[in-house]
This record gives sequence, C-alpha cells and structure tokens, in this order.
Amino acid sequence: MKDESSRNTIIFLVCAVALFIVYQVFVLDPAQKRKAAELKAHPPAAAAAQVAAPGAPPLNAPPAVTRAAALAASPRVPVATPALKGSISLRGARLDDLFLTHYAQTTAKGSPPVEMLRPEGTAYPWFVDFGWVGQNVPGLPGPTTLWTLAQGSMLSPGHPVTLTYTNGQGLTFARRIEVDQNYMFTLTDTVTNAGAAPVTIAPYGSVQRQGIPPDPNKSGVVHEGSIGYLDGKERAFTYKDLTKNNDQPQEFNSTAAWTGLTDRYWLAALIPNAAEQVHAVYRDAKAGAVDVYEANYTGATRVVAPGAQVTSSQHLFAGAKTVPLLQDYEQKLGIAHFDDAVDWGRFFFFVTRPMFWFLTQIYQRVGTFGVAILALTVCVRLAFFPIANKQYESMTKMKKVQPMMEDLRKRYKDDPAKQQQEIMALYQREKVNPLAGCLPMLLQIPVFYSLYKVLNISIEMRHAPFLNYADLSARDPTTIWNLFGLIPWDPAHAPVIGGILDGTLHLGILPLCYGFTMWLSTSMSPQTGVDPAQQRMLQLMPLVFMFIMAPFPAGLLVYWTWSNVLTTAQSYAMMRRFKVDNPIDRTIRRLTGKTAPAG
Repeated sequence: MKDESSRNTIIFLVCAVALFIVYQVFVLDPAQKRKAAELKAHPPAAAAAQVAAPGAPPLNAPPAVTRAAALAASPRVPVATPALKGSISLRGARLDDLFLTHYAQTTAKGSPPVEMLRPEGTAYPWFVDFGWVGQNVPGLPGPTTLWTLAQGSMLSPGHPVTLTYTNGQGLTFARRIEVDQNYMFTLTDTVTNAGAAPVTIAPYGSVQRQGIPPDPNKSGVVHEGSIGYLDGKERAFTYKDLTKNNDQPQEFNSTAAWTGLTDRYWLAALIPNAAEQVHAVYRDAKAGAVDVYEANYTGATRVVAPGAQVTSSQHLFAGAKTVPLLQDYEQKLGIAHFDDAVDWGRFFFFVTRPMFWFLTQIYQRVGTFGVAILALTVCVRLAFFPIANKQYESMTKMKKVQPMMEDLRKRYKDDPAKQQQEIMALYQREKVNPLAGCLPMLLQIPVFYSLYKVLNISIEMRHAPFLNYADLSARDPTTIWNLFGLIPWDPAHAPVIGGILDGTLHLGILPLCYGFTMWLSTSMSPQTGVDPAQQRMLQLMPLVFMFIMAPFPAGLLVYWTWSNVLTTAQSYAMMRRFKVDNPIDRTIRRLTGKTAPAG
C-alpha cells in the first residue's frame, strides 16, 4: 500500500509537470509572441480622446507617431523644476509632456528619467486637460485650440506663465500656471466677457490614459486605476473594473474632492477648490480596441455678465507618490485624505500605516532598504515573541507526543472510538492543547500581510540596491540555468524552451534560499494525523512555492527568506528547550558522527 501511494504520487507529479510544459510551449509562448508582434506592428495610439468636455465621445485618431514628432506638432512652453522637466502644449493648453528627473526608468547607467505624461498621438498617451463647458456658448476653447503665451518664457518655481485665448465672440480666456519645487501645479483660469449677453459656464478637468503599457514588475496587490476622495470616501476602481463596466461610468457629487489615475508609484490627480461642489466621473470610453481611461470633474456653473469676469483655481499633482510629500500637501493645501493615493489596503490599513512609518524611520537611519527590511522583520518578530512563543511551545509539545500518537493509532486502528479516547487522555497527561497554536497564528496574519503590503507600496524599494542586487523591486535576475551568471549565456535565448527557462522555471539565488528555508521551517513543524501520502505532498510544498514566488520582487523574497530563518531559529530553540529531536540536530549528528541522546 505504501509503495502504491508513492508510485501514484510520482505519476501525478510527472503528469502535472508534463502538462504544464506542453501548455507553456504550445499555448502561452505562441500567444505572447503573437501579442508582442501585434504591439510592434500596431502600438496603441491616440485612439481617442480629443474631448472638448468631460463625457464627450472619443474620436478616431491616426496611428501612433514618435514622441518627438508628437511634440513637434504643437508650439510649446518648457517646464523645468528640480523634480520635473518637459513642456506644455499651446494647442489645447494641455499638460502632456513630463519626466520625473529624480527617478530613472531602469537601473542601467545613463537610463532616461521616468516618463510621467505622454502626448496624444504616441503609444500609451497620458495627459491632462483643463477648460470650460457650457450650453449654447460658442467658441469655448478645446483640445485643438491654439493658445498664446502672453507672459513668461519657461515654467519653473517662482516663474509662472500666462496663456491667453480670445474666441472672437466677446470672450477672453486667460490661464496662469504655477509650479512648485516638486509635483504640484496651480492653475488659475479667468474668463472675461466683453460681449452684450451673459454666458453660463463651468470649469472642468480631465486626466486621461489611452491603453496601459505592459509592466514586467506589476504588483497584483497594489491598486492601479482610478483613485480619488469623493463624497466623503476613498473611491478606487481598477482599470479592469472600468473596462468591465465601460457602459456604466462611476459618478459622484462632492466637495473637498480630488480625483485622478494612478500607477503603483505614479499619480496624476486633479484637485478642484475644496469648497466647490463638483461632479466627478470615472470611465473607460473605449475607442475601437483601445481602452480610454478617464477621470474628470465638472465644477459649479458661473454666470459671466457683460463687462464682468469670473475666476476658477485648481491644482494638479503629477509625480511620485512619496508619502511625506502627499501628507505635506494634504496639510498645506487642505486636500482631504490625499495620502490615500497610496494603497494602504482596505482591511488592514490601521496596521499598514504605522508599519510603513516604522520602516521609513529605520531606512532613514540605516540608509539601505535591504537592511531596513531585515531590521523591520526582526522588530516585528520581537513584538510578537510572547504570542509566537506560545504557538511554538504548543507545536513543540505536539511534535514531542507525535510518536506516542502514532503508536496509539496503530494499536487501536480497528477501534476509532477507543483510539480517540486514548489520544485525548494522552493530551491531558502531557498537558498538550492541539488548538493552542491556532490563535497566536491568527493574530499574526494581519501584521505579516500588512508588512507584505508595505514592501509593495514603498517607492523607496524601487531601484534600491542590496548586496549584489541592483533593484529590490524587480525579480531576482540571477538564474540557476547559467550558474547564476558564471556561464555567459542567456537561457531566454534557448530554442523552444527559452520562454520556460526565463519564465516559469526562472530560479535565482533568492528563490532557492526561500525554498530551502521554507522546507527547513516546515520540517520543524509537527505533522500529526497526516497519512504518508499527504506528508509527501506537504514536503513538496516548499518546492512548489519556490517556483511560485520566484517572479516576486527581490525585496519580498529577502523578507520571506529572513522571516523563515527567524521562524526556524525560534522553533529550534523551543525544541532544544523541550528536548525534542529535530532535523537540525539530526543533520549535525550525521555530520559529526554523534549519536542521539537517550530519552
């Protein structure tokens, strides 16, 4: 029976691996190649969104052009700050060309800065419009309106620019744009009515993305999509949510509002006057096969009498989601819950926030994010030591009585009632509670999930070096298939199986360390009431999880591996205290030739 169970387990594993490889080679790899070829031949372009007002239907557009060609199609006003560089298009007075100078695209030397906003007409454009809407008001400026630079030559801190446009029908529009040292723009729009009749208009703002570029380091646990604080609550919808419900836009009426689109680390947010009632909309205005994601708002109406003027002020944040900066803007500009642009988690935010603060404090003192991760893990373990100690004490006692339980199961295998009675008597005699380890484990779950969340949202981990790794936010670049770089060969270029070796079977040093420490931690735990076949499956779990976790960021693997080391050390200390035999002592005895102590 035992041999048959072993054979069935081996057959199952071989079949599973074979099916997986066949599916990867003949289904996933060809699909990825087709998709890459399609993107190369037909990159997502400006499919859409020349909207004259929020909610207007998208229009078809020509194929994608280069960034340089798109910028050259319109006169521009340069933007230069310590944190930003780019330009503003005079056509539409649109903010569509921004780079984040403090952040590089890759870790390579000389890598260009991160592209924040991108002009329409290119692949994956991302841009911001502000303007006015009104019924039966001719000549309102739109995305194709050519504005005039009336004041200033370059937008920089302390040096605003003013754009103007006269519609020839009595209305003159002026826009004063200011920017600070970081990522906050201030826009002040003024409309002067020189006509003979009053006009009724309302301000609007729109941030739009046309398609989402692929991201190999995309995190599945961090929100990406629309984000804002509307009607007294955080409102967040993923890009997938917006696409799924593209026929039902999400609409809100609110004061003290802000709204925008966010990536894992970057945010473009529209911030109207806090006292003004606005109507905000999130939507995917599909244009053909391209998703056109938009977050917009429309403010309260204003009546501009003949000979009068009205003014509207709003802010735009376009940059990196660094928590101290968001909180500073929240306090100084009165932006409600602005630091909620960072995904703290829906359920455990009350743990994630203080843990992020603590990690930041450690990082500021040690100066290395990898060391900060190790130190934070130790601090969390120390905080939970009394609770975890009870858990490991219970587990150790269970492991100690495990041989006696197996003996009782064999002795009373034909009498289940008697077997259960004797096992309960054994628990009482040895003062063992099999459920005593469950509560401490449940109490720790929110904390360790929050720590995992913190490492995902921390922009400080992006491109942070540690030991021989250049970027803790990317997967481990080393691979076992070229002996971790000793062989000058890229497994991804191998015929037929290259996609598998560089994908599912990509195993670096950190995943291997994680798998080993998980196996060691698992082997230190008692396996009571588990039949031999199930035990073999449990023994294979570290191997399975090693492959599952391999694509995760290196910083997370550093945390998990170090956490496994601490868990194993605590378990070992408990087992030594209660004189329970364990795999570490057995290995030491095997290497030294010593025998196990009696009793």
